[in-house]
Amino acid sequence: MSKSKQPGGEVNAAVKERSSRRSLLKNGALAGVAAVGGLLSSRAAEGAGEEFYRASKGRINQSVVSWCFNPMKVETLARAAVKMGIKSVELVGPKNWPLLKKLGLTCAITPTHGFRTGFAHKEEQPACIDILRRRIDETAEAGFTSVITFSGFRKGLSNEVAIDNMVSGFKKIVGHAEKKKVDICLEMLNSRVDVKMKGHPGYMCDKIEYALEVCKRDGSARMKLLFDIYHVQIMQGDVIVRLRECKDYIGHYHTAGVPGRAELDDEQELHYTGIMKAIAATGYKGYVGQEFIPTREPLRSLNEAVRLCDV
Repeated sequence: MSKSKQPGGEVNAAVKERSSRRSLLKNGALAGVAAVGGLLSSRAAEGAGEEFYRASKGRINQSVVSWCFNPMKVETLARAAVKMGIKSVELVGPKNWPLLKKLGLTCAITPTHGFRTGFAHKEEQPACIDILRRRIDETAEAGFTSVITFSGFRKGLSNEVAIDNMVSGFKKIVGHAEKKKVDICLEMLNSRVDVKMKGHPGYMCDKIEYALEVCKRDGSARMKLLFDIYHVQIMQGDVIVRLRECKDYIGHYHTAGVPGRAELDDEQELHYTGIMKAIAATGYKGYVGQEFIPTREPLRSLNEAVRLCDV
């Protein structure tokens, strides 16, 4: 007798078939669950930043300064900026500009010669001017609008001599900036705090009035101030009064918590919501760059600052 004809053979075959079907269905269901789970995980990963607060009120154009977030890659910071409604990643060089443009971002202010040299000393001016000229050309070609510049260090100069030198030095390059429609923004830095990248002892332009006088005497609409709220507060305070006094010459703003250059939270002394409202009330249409050094999870700290400054 063949095995297929053995008693109970047909029953056993039917049982096996039903078992096989159940196994297939079970495995198929598990595969389906896995596929759906994978899809959901993928979507969750794609939308991982959707829980970020997104700036939307439009009175303050926010930017973020890349160096504060080192060693985070510029691309990582830029993609997070898009999710937060930040419009710019600033002080990054030309190699990063195509990425910013691809993401719909700008570079609100571009880097040049650095703060260790500048226009206070005549012997430092030629090298600074060369760098500025090249960067102004690159900035204009990219469709961006501002470059940064510095006074450099005092090194024994009186205020009068240093300011005279700066005025005469900037007159050698500002005409080129006018031609290219790019603002040159002179940054004031504090000289009180002796901690790396939190203060700059010996820096010449350590009061906002010095930078303001240079801009006024230069006489060009393309010669502007970079009003760094953190540095102004450390050196002089009275931030809102001072920004109102300087409003016609301000080309850019920077933020950070005082003391410590950390987050814009309630552990520091500046009332950033009030400051942002005061900036908006002056009619300022430029950018405010977030330039604090995070002490906690960097992107969460940045997002908190974005929410605070969205007035």
